[in-house]
Amino acid sequence: MPTDPICKMEVDETSEFGSLHNGQKYIFCSCECKKKFDELDTSVIRLRRFLKHQHEDKAKRAISFGHLYRDIIKPGICTQCGACIASCEVLRMEGGRPKLVGKCIACGVCYNQCPRTITTEVALIGKFREALTARNGPKGIGGQDGGVISSLLLYALDEGLIDSAVVTATNPDEPWRPIPIIAKNRDDLIRAAGSKYTHALTMDALFSTIKLGARSVAFVGNSCNIDAVHKMQTSPQGLLHLFMRANILKLGLFCMDTFDYDGMKMFFKGQGIALDEIEKMVIKKGKFVVETAAGERVFDLGDFDGIRSSSCKYCTDFACEKTDISFGGVGSKDGYTTVLVRSGIGYEIFHEAVDSGYIEADVLDSAGLERVLNLAKAKKVQMYMFEKRKDKDKDKGTQLLS
Repeated sequence: MPTDPICKMEVDETSEFGSLHNGQKYIFCSCECKKKFDELDTSVIRLRRFLKHQHEDKAKRAISFGHLYRDIIKPGICTQCGACIASCEVLRMEGGRPKLVGKCIACGVCYNQCPRTITTEVALIGKFREALTARNGPKGIGGQDGGVISSLLLYALDEGLIDSAVVTATNPDEPWRPIPIIAKNRDDLIRAAGSKYTHALTMDALFSTIKLGARSVAFVGNSCNIDAVHKMQTSPQGLLHLFMRANILKLGLFCMDTFDYDGMKMFFKGQGIALDEIEKMVIKKGKFVVETAAGERVFDLGDFDGIRSSSCKYCTDFACEKTDISFGGVGSKDGYTTVLVRSGIGYEIFHEAVDSGYIEADVLDSAGLERVLNLAKAKKVQMYMFEKRKDKDKDKGTQLLS
């Protein structure tokens, strides 16, 4: 005898209560169970309408089953839970994998129900109070992507809100190798302006400034540096005796990749560029751009896969989520920085800097935020592709370093 899918009771095949779903007829013991089942179908229809409306309002591209296949099914991440086939009448489970057996209308329901996809803003870039686009104001410091971090730090130093800031400058003896410094004035901040794409031992500088008596410190770093501070502040085995001495304003940098310094040196040497000739480095739109006195050179970011830091292959935090404020060039136009204000203290300090003329800021539009979310998603799911990418990186690294 058939079983009622709601109450799990056995039901006579002649029952008058039935519904058709995904091409299959279901029989129920009562009108109450039929109503519950039909409401589930109604919820799916309602969700499709919502997602379609969201696509139209935000100019997002529709999400087809092909996205689910590419991101989850093909890499072997599918858990065979059946969430996708339960919510779509043209999907079936065949050979342990969801398969499309009809026309996909790209409603996005299957993708959004899958437990392995990452789709919400909070899951992708963490909690934040507001998303802004900003640049330095009349009292600020100019720099890469508008010099917003430098200008914010200058405001905090000028107002006595911080004793010092832990930032990274360039080693004068090894061009573009970052070294941590303790900035206490405008000149120090100017020296530290601009992005560096290799790791720096910033924690040592933070320890030093606290031991020297600093009571309020700004700390600038990417997610791996910020995670270290967060863990030391919150872990039962953390260095509470040290970190209770000072308030730390955590300022995070959007980060997709960092690279091995010697590998970068050899790569550019192979391109006929010495590191001391490079005046500026920036990653944008999937390209690694360097500026020299002779002009601009643009390289495909994939050319650097072999010298990508191994730790980056395990990192899923693009937007530096455990910060007071996060900053990055993605999502804003040239000369501006995208700013995600997260904590209460971050909100107060940032807006005071705006009110005081150190920074100019406006609301980040939905298209800009969408670009941030897309890149964050790419980093969140990169572990899914790790095994397949590992051999490719190894081969490229051997070629670059040989």
